[in-house]
Amino acid sequence: MVQNIDISVVVPLYNEEESLPELVAWIDRVAKSHGLAYEIIMVDDGSTDSSWSVVERLKCDYPAIRGISFMRNYGKSAALYCGFDMARGEVVITMDADLQDSPDEIPELRRMILEDGYDLVSGWKRKRYDPIGKRWPSKFFNFTARLMSGIKLHDFNCGLKAYRRKVVKSIEVYGEMHRYIPILAKHAGFKRIGEKVVEHHERKYGKSKFGLERMVKGYLDLISVSFMSHFGRSPMYIFGGLGTVMFLLGFIAVAWIIVEKFVSGHPLTNQPLFYLSLVAIVLGVQLFLSGFLGELINRRSVDRNSYQIDRDLDDMNN
Repeated sequence: MVQNIDISVVVPLYNEEESLPELVAWIDRVAKSHGLAYEIIMVDDGSTDSSWSVVERLKCDYPAIRGISFMRNYGKSAALYCGFDMARGEVVITMDADLQDSPDEIPELRRMILEDGYDLVSGWKRKRYDPIGKRWPSKFFNFTARLMSGIKLHDFNCGLKAYRRKVVKSIEVYGEMHRYIPILAKHAGFKRIGEKVVEHHERKYGKSKFGLERMVKGYLDLISVSFMSHFGRSPMYIFGGLGTVMFLLGFIAVAWIIVEKFVSGHPLTNQPLFYLSLVAIVLGVQLFLSGFLGELINRRSVDRNSYQIDRDLDDMNN
């Protein structure tokens, strides 16, 4: 009989060998002090250091650890998705492996889910110890995300979050969409989304994985998730709608030019509007067909088997 688990702590990691022992000991201490049955799900996202060896050693001292290791680096979204798939806890907590997120926040995050009735609680690192080159782009990014999504969060990308288990089992985190999990949750129908100011620590080991390319990817992903939230299930609404409008405008313009030819005798081919109208008709047909095909093609479901898993800690017990 499987023991009821109060919290599942999902930790995606990439080259964090130095911080893992401290992090696991910290989570264990907090959980035991509050009488919480827990599991820690470590997802090694293709680390090139000895992170997975550290996880295997920690498993011997902390049986609550579970984990998988990818054969290559797939990204944080893939790690979170697989961690969510494995989670068995009543409340699921996510945190980064670099010790900048504090496990001391776990009991209060759990309370907000169970007692305050939130589906998702996102951390807000109001006082951050990141360099200014990371803080200011993050502020602008969060402002844009709030504006486009209507979700009043200060820090969409904070790694420290708490979820009702039903939430993580209902959303698909793919690509680079880990930044927009609150938006994905809202789109899935979970609208009770809260926020908690959390403690943020300076990085103790290693170096940040932040790069300027994240800014570009972040905004492209924001456009993608906004589009998918509104039209993902019914692409015909946007493609078919635009296609119909363009086709009608082009058709009306061509009809008017043809009528004018018979009235005034002006050649069709001497009028630039004629060619522009034909282009509008062709584009309108193509957009309409794109929407129609989008309705016919079901988006491929993402599952854990989409990623090549090299090793699984659960196999050690078999």
